[in-house]
Amino acid sequence: MRAVGAIVGTLAAVGVGLAPNAAAADAKSLQWYLDPMKTEQMWKVSTGEGVKVAVIDSGVNANTPSLKGQVLADEVPKSVSYRATVDYSGHGTSMAELIAGTGEGGGIQGLAPGAKIVPYRVQTFDQSNDDIGKTPLTHQALRAAADSDAKIINMSIGGMNSDEDKAAVKYAASKGKLLIASVGNDGVPNAPAILPYVVGVGAVDSAYELTEFSKKSSHGFADLVAPGKDVPTWCDEKFRSYCKSAGTSQAAALVSASAALIWSAHPDWTVNQVTRALLDTAGRGWPKDEPSMYAGYGMIRPRVVLADPNYDAGAPDVDPLAKVNRGDVLAKAGARDAGNTEDADKAGNSSSAPSASASGASQSPGEGSTGGTSAAGSNAEAAAADDSNSTLWIALGAAAAVIVIGGAGAAVLRARRAR
Repeated sequence: MRAVGAIVGTLAAVGVGLAPNAAAADAKSLQWYLDPMKTEQMWKVSTGEGVKVAVIDSGVNANTPSLKGQVLADEVPKSVSYRATVDYSGHGTSMAELIAGTGEGGGIQGLAPGAKIVPYRVQTFDQSNDDIGKTPLTHQALRAAADSDAKIINMSIGGMNSDEDKAAVKYAASKGKLLIASVGNDGVPNAPAILPYVVGVGAVDSAYELTEFSKKSSHGFADLVAPGKDVPTWCDEKFRSYCKSAGTSQAAALVSASAALIWSAHPDWTVNQVTRALLDTAGRGWPKDEPSMYAGYGMIRPRVVLADPNYDAGAPDVDPLAKVNRGDVLAKAGARDAGNTEDADKAGNSSSAPSASASGASQSPGEGSTGGTSAAGSNAEAAAADDSNSTLWIALGAAAAVIVIGGAGAAVLRARRAR
């Protein structure tokens, strides 16, 4: 039997699905994060136009009202195009809408409505045996996306544990792609989010507190967090109604959309610069060089970058996460030992998500490569290597730390340092 390549993140429906005739009218009203993120203000600067996002998932239905004209199915190579626009669970379509949905017909309003989606349908446990046999493996889809002109690759999936998967991640990073993935929902951190050169994403709720499912699943592999609870998504593959849902999948899609907004406004930036902008402007109540165990560098705030036309994203050839990208999975987690992880977890008792992982930010992720070529990059890396393990990790749950996601007005994200 052929191995199944991916586990699509669970769309955990919360509450009652919207009635079919009300789904479109009500979807945007459920997107509680749009106003705090100041989307209307951001869209005056950038909508993501000119940026393509590859969505490796369960397929993308290009015919929903919100995705009409947004899906570039013809750009998927024939070798991996089997039923790319047939979504057997509704998951991939939901991710695509959260990224680039137009909101037409009252559907989901994407955070980057000017961006375009390139759909890649991969093998998962949700398919029939006959369908699985014809569907590309995740590493095949990832390599195809790496060879395309998509700048961002969204992977709200897990199960990419094979040597072929790991090699494909390295290959995509070497092609300058920004790789973004969800850390998981089920108590075990997902691959590819745990792999070097992938930005791992955890989830927060509408109070900007990290969710319990994200905390349990991340184990220190999230670089950023984003809204991931009570977010509208399609209830199922029938596309009749939306439901409130929860998952780090949704959060990853919103990080991909944030990256699209920034890259559209700065088309000449490299993947290193886009990644650095996401990390440096993330909302947090702790020092930038001390990423939290459960929130990494903090909450996405693309508006901060877009609001400053002279924003300096730093060196184009220096990987902002070189310390973790140069090593193995343990290095990606910050070389944290099991004892520190356990102590930090006990310290926080509210909803949470994790930390220092990796990014698709190196231009040439060869063995031993740091992704940086300048003296500044080497010095920064050396300084980071001297950080004490006992002071890096912040468990969310005790003392209040301010996370500002819109630039005005604050939301509370609880944080406690495990020293």
